[in-house]
Amino acid sequence: MLPVFHNTLDFARQQDEDDPLQNFRHRFLFPQHNDREVVYLTGNSLGLQPKSVRTALEQELSDWAMLGVEGHFHATNPWWKYHEPVQAPLSRIVGAKPNEVVAMNGLTVNLHLLLATFYQPTEGRFKILCEAGAFPSDDYALETHVRMRGLKPEEVIVEVAPRDGEKTLHTEDILEAIRKEGNSLALVMFAGVQYYTGQVFDMKSITYAGHQVGAMVCFDLAHAAGNVPLMLHDWSVDAAVWCSYKYLNSGPGGIAGLYIHEKHATNKDLPRLAGWWGNDEKERFQMKKGYRAAEGAQAWQLSNVPVLLMAAHKAAVEIFDEAGMERLRVKSELLTGFLEFVIRDIAGSRIQIITPSNAAERGAQLSLFIEKNGRDVFNHLMAQGVMVDFREPNVIRAAPAPLYNSFEDVWRFGEALKGALAQ
Repeated sequence: MLPVFHNTLDFARQQDEDDPLQNFRHRFLFPQHNDREVVYLTGNSLGLQPKSVRTALEQELSDWAMLGVEGHFHATNPWWKYHEPVQAPLSRIVGAKPNEVVAMNGLTVNLHLLLATFYQPTEGRFKILCEAGAFPSDDYALETHVRMRGLKPEEVIVEVAPRDGEKTLHTEDILEAIRKEGNSLALVMFAGVQYYTGQVFDMKSITYAGHQVGAMVCFDLAHAAGNVPLMLHDWSVDAAVWCSYKYLNSGPGGIAGLYIHEKHATNKDLPRLAGWWGNDEKERFQMKKGYRAAEGAQAWQLSNVPVLLMAAHKAAVEIFDEAGMERLRVKSELLTGFLEFVIRDIAGSRIQIITPSNAAERGAQLSLFIEKNGRDVFNHLMAQGVMVDFREPNVIRAAPAPLYNSFEDVWRFGEALKGALAQ
């Protein structure tokens, strides 16, 4: 149960003093504005840099300089196994078993690899169901896989849209769309968190409904990984992908992730786009013809590990794992609840929050629909050292990340918003 909020600096500072995660803030680097840390509420686009990243990168650069190619086997963190130390922490973040996850590639590359395996249309079962207004990468990937199989996107891709006059989806509408398509449905491909509205979808119910009609069910967790509780294995999600540069703070364009449920990850006969690094590691350096899949999600790897990207990822994930998803979620609900209270206290009906008010249906993001002069409000906030982001045509997204944001950050955002609305 959330506390009784007060839109005062004293209240915010008391909440920060009582915050068991308060010291994690000091392990990150904040951009500066007028010799003061900015109010950084854009962790849903790019997380802040952990201070430990520089040391991690310098270690690998030093080993490269001193060892050359021998760093693959004799570096402080041997490069050929560099993906392995992050498997356990990642599995805890997404609710999986360690052999079901692997860090590799970029998000959209992993999405294409996922589709190559899990979208296998037949004459009678060929449709894909997704949310309307999905992130463009998802749309483009789905369109291209459909066309590569000689099908037409307009006949194959079914989009579930909000009801008239609404901005978010009803779970019952998603489940009804799945039941309606029934035996024609080959794949359900949804976001875990809708990037524009910040709505968290009921992944457990969607997965169950998709399996009931015989479809594969996969998720793009770009805005969900490190943001909301996930139980991919227990929900029996078939596969999922995510990036690491948002809530996981692993750097711009950082290494992405892939999850494959063990019922598929142990099936070496599944179709896939194979690469050298996905081959059985016992035979990897024998250079034999004939692909032999490695164990688990690692079989979907293509190339050897990009060590410098992985060094940043490893440093960031270690901090995240130390804080723990359970504690982060508790703080996230408090922070986002306080942000909602402050906005409503200041703006009243002048700003529509299109993100659900129910904490179970949102993460660390509120999307603010500003009917008039939204860009001017955004520019004023930025000029005051409050970093949020703007999505056309009229939405400001504010994301208080619990790992490093404070209640005072939220209060300062409110003061800047008050000034913006007064202009």
